[in-house]
Amino acid sequence: MTTGSMNSVLTRYDIGPHYDEMFAADGVPRPHYQKLVDFLGKFNPAQFNQRFHAAQAAFLERGVTFGVYGDRAGTEKIFPFDIIPRILSAQEWSVVEQGLKQRLLALNHFLHDIYHDQHILRDNVVPQELIYSSAQYRPEFRGVEVPKGVYVHVCGTDLIRDFDGNYRVLEDNLRVPSGVSYVLENRRVMKQVFPVVFGNHQVRTVGDYPQQLLQSLRQVSPLPDPSVVVLTPGVHNSAYYEHAFLALQMGAELVEGRDLVVENDWVFAKTTEGLKPVDVIYRRVDDDFLDPEVFRQDSTLGIPGLMRAYRRGRVTLANAIGTGVADDKVIYCYVPEIIRYYLSEEPILQNVETYRAEDPSHLAFILENMAELVVKEADNSGGYGMLIGPRATQAEIDLFRTKVREQPRKYLAQPVVNFSRHPTYSPTEQELYGCHVDLRPYILNNGEQIWVMPGGLTRVALKRGSLVVNSSQGGGSKDTWVLEPSENP
Repeated sequence: MTTGSMNSVLTRYDIGPHYDEMFAADGVPRPHYQKLVDFLGKFNPAQFNQRFHAAQAAFLERGVTFGVYGDRAGTEKIFPFDIIPRILSAQEWSVVEQGLKQRLLALNHFLHDIYHDQHILRDNVVPQELIYSSAQYRPEFRGVEVPKGVYVHVCGTDLIRDFDGNYRVLEDNLRVPSGVSYVLENRRVMKQVFPVVFGNHQVRTVGDYPQQLLQSLRQVSPLPDPSVVVLTPGVHNSAYYEHAFLALQMGAELVEGRDLVVENDWVFAKTTEGLKPVDVIYRRVDDDFLDPEVFRQDSTLGIPGLMRAYRRGRVTLANAIGTGVADDKVIYCYVPEIIRYYLSEEPILQNVETYRAEDPSHLAFILENMAELVVKEADNSGGYGMLIGPRATQAEIDLFRTKVREQPRKYLAQPVVNFSRHPTYSPTEQELYGCHVDLRPYILNNGEQIWVMPGGLTRVALKRGSLVVNSSQGGGSKDTWVLEPSENP
């Protein structure tokens, strides 16, 4: 296509057979992208390349990194960043925001129910065997009251846009969702590298997220003036940069398990001035490693006795113990029914079509059509434990067939969704090309209100033709702009 000058970075951009976020099928810019397209059309490749390298230098200077699991050298990489922002109109964002609030409210009701009266199981809306067989279900915490009934304080829900431009939920992340620090850093770099184009748009802020998070954590505690800490597994965790970043931005202490102690079922932080009470723990440590007295006895990351304090309501954990059962990818299939059951409403955001291997009829379909499907492990994340059938070898497909037959409860499958693409800059070719993107908004819940960050993390599959957006698998991210309602294209 040709937009702007004959030598701009947009000159050779190909929309392709996908829903393109920036351009309609006829090549006309979508109204809320017009200002950005006009701006990009003024840049020749050499000028744009300078901006790209300025952005990379800014990330390097700030040390914005992520760790690579499975890398024996403990590699830290600069988080890949694309300098073409994604823009959402106020109208489309309003629908997404309401759909996310609806979904989190229903999931929180669901978690409270399955750990208490279990009405939804007795009414056979969700099969009880799926709950009891979930690796994330914690039956030992059934009947335990959590402060203000909040199980999910922080949620990151992954959305994609299908061929028709409709947003669909790909999965819910209700345990320790990561990535929000990159949202804040992306925005800072965009303002630095493209101040003019940013100033030409009325973009809703994301910079207040750390204070929104801190306020939400404090509000959910039953205590009048609670102290908050961020619990990290340590520097070798892939998201350690984010743990340190959020603690600094919130003005909260960053602690490891060895920094905390439980005495008389109260939690304290060890300091040079003695023990100081800890009331709220924003934990970035999975359930299994939190307390060796209850979970894994070999864990050196947790705090012995923490669950005793938790059971007695003397410390608030965000997110609560056992939330992972609600982001089990098999339970995901039932979220539309969960919404109808607890809220008596139709889902605003639809799921991606999904087949459950534990259902015999679905299993037969999965085994027969595996070469055309995406097969996922129910309790894995980060792009791991996944088969993309059309791009897999026959040996890989045969291996997954064996795995699925042996443990059908552990797997599900979805069609290959050619989700939306967005123009992305290639520094080697000095031009824009279409890359698949998803969106992870971050939602906070304090028991009285649910707040959604405007936009969130747009993850982008930087490899040409790739459908995998995870940073661990070669993906990167973009700054995501939600326009103010007053900016009507």
